[in-house]
Amino acid sequence: MTKGRGNRLRRKKLFSLFMLVVLLMTLIPVAGVSAKEDLLDTAKKRGELRVGLSADFAPFEFERNIDGKNEYAGIDIALINKIGKDNGLKIRIVNMSFDSLLGAMKTGKIDMIASGMTPTPEREKQVDFSDNYMDVDQKVIVKKKDQAKYKSFADFKDKTVAVQKQTTQEELAKKEIPDASLTSLTRTPDVVMAVKTGKAEASIIDSIVGDAYLSQNKDLAYADLEFGDSKKETAVAIPKGNPKLLAAINQSIKDAQDKGLIEEYQKQANEDMFNDGTFLSKYGSYFLRGIGATILISILGVVFGSLFGGIFAFMKLSTNKLLKAIAWVYIEFIRGTPLLVQVFLVYFGTTAVLGLDLSAFMCGAIALILNCGAYIAEIIRAGIKAVDKGQMEAARSLGLSHAQAMNKVIMPQAIKNILPALGNEFITVIKESSIVSVIGVSELMFNAQVVQGASFDPFTPLVIAAIVYFVLTFVLSRVMNLVERRMSVSD
Repeated sequence: MTKGRGNRLRRKKLFSLFMLVVLLMTLIPVAGVSAKEDLLDTAKKRGELRVGLSADFAPFEFERNIDGKNEYAGIDIALINKIGKDNGLKIRIVNMSFDSLLGAMKTGKIDMIASGMTPTPEREKQVDFSDNYMDVDQKVIVKKKDQAKYKSFADFKDKTVAVQKQTTQEELAKKEIPDASLTSLTRTPDVVMAVKTGKAEASIIDSIVGDAYLSQNKDLAYADLEFGDSKKETAVAIPKGNPKLLAAINQSIKDAQDKGLIEEYQKQANEDMFNDGTFLSKYGSYFLRGIGATILISILGVVFGSLFGGIFAFMKLSTNKLLKAIAWVYIEFIRGTPLLVQVFLVYFGTTAVLGLDLSAFMCGAIALILNCGAYIAEIIRAGIKAVDKGQMEAARSLGLSHAQAMNKVIMPQAIKNILPALGNEFITVIKESSIVSVIGVSELMFNAQVVQGASFDPFTPLVIAAIVYFVLTFVLSRVMNLVERRMSVSD
C-alpha cells in the first residue's frame, strides 16, 4: 500500500514537472513574438531585402540573357529595385514556383513577394498587402479555330479549363465557370501549353501576360467573353506585423505612380521580352547552366548518399537493437514518403525549425542525399546478404577478425553485386533531381521552365530538356556497362 502510494506521488510530481516544462516552452515563443523586430530593420542590418517571385510571368518578371549574362527583368523587377534603392537596400531575388511563395515567406525564407499577386480575402488573412500598383484584366485563351464556338461561359460546361494553381484565375474560374472541369497547374507556361496541346479547351490568364503569349503563338486567341469582375489589383505581399516595411513599400509605389514610372516599367518590359537573336543564342546558356547544376547535385546525392547508405546498412545489419531501430525508422520513412515532400520538409524545416538560412541548392542537395541514402542502404545490405555465409566462416577460420573479413572478403564480392543497382540509382537521381526545381534550384528542368516563360514557347524548352536528360542517362548507362564488363573480366 505504502509503496503504491509513493509511486503515485512520484508520478504526480513528474507530471507536474512535465506540465511546467510545457508551459515554459509555450511562453518562450510568445515572448519572442512580442519583441519581434520589423523586417525593414532586419533587412537593413542584413544589408539586403529578399524578394520572392516566379520568373515565368512576363512581362511582370522573367529572365533574359544580355551579352552572355543572365538577369531578371520586368515590371515587378523594376519596382522592387526602386524599393531597394529608396531604402538603401540590396535586392536578393529568390525565384521559385508561385504556389511555394507564401510558404517560403511564412517560414522566413523571403521577406516579401512581388509576383503580380492579387489581394484576396483568403490571402489577406495570412499576409499584409501594399497599395495597388497596377490593374489587370482577366481573359480566356482558346485555340483560334475554336474562337467562334464559345459565346458564353455556359459553353464551357463539361469542358476542361486550365488555370494556375492558387491564383486569382483559379478563384475566378470556380466562381464564373462552375460547370467546367478545372485543371490547376503550377506555372503559366503549363497553362498555355494545356490549350496548345488540346489538354484543355481554354485557360484564364492576365491580359498583360496573355498579350505576350498570343503575339508568339498565332494559333491561340482570346474568346469574346468578359468576366463580371475582370479588373484585379496587383500588390506586394509581406508578413503580417511589419508596419515600417509596409510604409516604405507604399511610399515607393506612390512615388512611382506620381512620376508615371509604372507605365515606363511596362514599356521597357515589353521591349526586353523580344530581343533579337536565335533561340539558342538567347537561351543556350540557361541549358548549359542547368546541365552543370544537375550533374553536380546528382553527384552529391550519390556520393554522400552512398556514405550515409553504407553507415545505415551496417547499422541495420548490427546486433545492437537501438542502432537497428534507428536505421529501420530512417530507411522506412524515406522510402515511404515522396521526394517532393522531403524537399519541402528540408527547405522549409531548416528555417522554421532549425533557424538555418540555407540556400535552395543546399536544401535540394540535402534532400537528395537523404533520399539516396535510404535506397542505397538497402542496396548495400542486400549485396552483403547475397554473399554466401560460408565466405565469412572461411575467413574467420583462417584467423581473420570480423572487420578484416568484411574488408578483405565480403565487401569486394558485395561491391560487384551492388554495382549495377548503384548505377541505376545514379541514373534515377539524375532524373529525379528535376523535382528540386520547385524550390528554385537552378538545375536543368528549372532553367527549361525559365526559358518557357521568357520565350513564350511552352514546348521547345521541354523537348531540349528531354533530349539532354536522355543523353546524360544514356552516357552514364554505357559507362556503367563498361565498368561491369571490366569487373567481369577480372573474375
